[in-house]
Amino acid sequence: MDYTWYQLGWFFLAYSFLGWLLETSLAAAKKRHLLNRGFLNAPFSPIYGLGGVLFALFLPELRDDPFFLFLFGAILATGLELLTGVLLEKIFGQKWWDYSGERFQFEGHICLKYSLLWGLLALVCVFAGNPLLISLVGLLPRTVGRVTLIVILCLLAADLFSSLAALFQLNGSLKEPNQISLRWARLTRALDNAVTRAIQRRMVRAYPNLELERLKESTARRRAAASQSTGVFAQGCCFYKLLWLFFIGAFLGDIIETIFCRVTAGVWMSRSSVVYGPFSIVWGLGAVLLTAVLYKYRNRSDSYIFLVGTVVGGAYEYICSVFTELVFGTVFWDYSHLPFNLGGRINLLYCFFWGIASVVWLKLIYPRLSGWIEKIPVRWGKPASWVLIVFMIVNILVSCLAMARYVQRQNQPDAPTSALSQILDERFPDSRMKRIYPNAILVD
Repeated sequence: MDYTWYQLGWFFLAYSFLGWLLETSLAAAKKRHLLNRGFLNAPFSPIYGLGGVLFALFLPELRDDPFFLFLFGAILATGLELLTGVLLEKIFGQKWWDYSGERFQFEGHICLKYSLLWGLLALVCVFAGNPLLISLVGLLPRTVGRVTLIVILCLLAADLFSSLAALFQLNGSLKEPNQISLRWARLTRALDNAVTRAIQRRMVRAYPNLELERLKESTARRRAAASQSTGVFAQGCCFYKLLWLFFIGAFLGDIIETIFCRVTAGVWMSRSSVVYGPFSIVWGLGAVLLTAVLYKYRNRSDSYIFLVGTVVGGAYEYICSVFTELVFGTVFWDYSHLPFNLGGRINLLYCFFWGIASVVWLKLIYPRLSGWIEKIPVRWGKPASWVLIVFMIVNILVSCLAMARYVQRQNQPDAPTSALSQILDERFPDSRMKRIYPNAILVD
């Protein structure tokens, strides 16, 4: 990682403020009066801060290739914007911004014009913004900088808490006496004062779409009600459907890669991401990602799905590679020996495989799997789902601990061991870890 967590914290604050300044200035010019366009009351827009941090984490190694830096910056930030928009709509049942009137838009959450702008911002951040911020942060005494950073982040957390409380109250979450709304009812009653009402008025002015929420039910509630009324488990593209698709995709992905290695390399090789069971997390999350992104377009042409799958799959695999290297100090695959590769993390041939897999998944595999999943009895489906969730959480946690200890043994063989380390050494010695992760390459 090119930057420390201390520097990333300042990046988040700086880009959050600059993003808020940009959006507020544009809104003021359009409305002809000053308008706080931020989610928070303070002059910060967190989505820009998160975008700046993601650029600093995932893009520095692309400095020598500005085109791919621009492309992956656009994809990375567009994915963040899409995820944020979808989450806000799921929580509040209403779009906070709507690009439906723009050309080349997707569900009103993202559009090509702003994706290209994100790509330009990525170039500015990597080549100009980050070096300048590093110089400015370096002028602060380290103790003063840390204290200031912590204080500001704590204030922003309090601001976020109060804004969420006001929004849940404004959004009408209290109109249904379920457990979530009852908890928020107790919270918002305590905060129901002039400050809360002021926050609500500001939110409605900044995001007029929120006012419409009072007139309709949330999308999530409608889908849940439809599922219950028909007595069908995991109907449509819902949480439980995606959960089961994750497990099925993770299992099938591991089997496919194992057979592929046998056919091409002549050896049986473990391709699992976890220490218990044949599950490839990359494939499981890829199945969820492709389904969630392309579900509404599953009836489109094969070429359309292939193109989107190629881009989304390639970007996803690249991000996974960088993430595992940052977190574990380990590279699990390396395509440097293949032509048209990017840093050894992805290559054009395998990106095409993602496109082909997208077509096969949505046109052939998904309809059958979806039908089978929906045949699971409702009374058994939900409990089984939560059993699988607990199993995979424990599995991933143990796998992370085992991999971290494995890396530590290679880099610091004489490091003092704790009771947990001794257990990991006994259960997951080097021989077992090399058998589970035969292609893992330790990096500095």
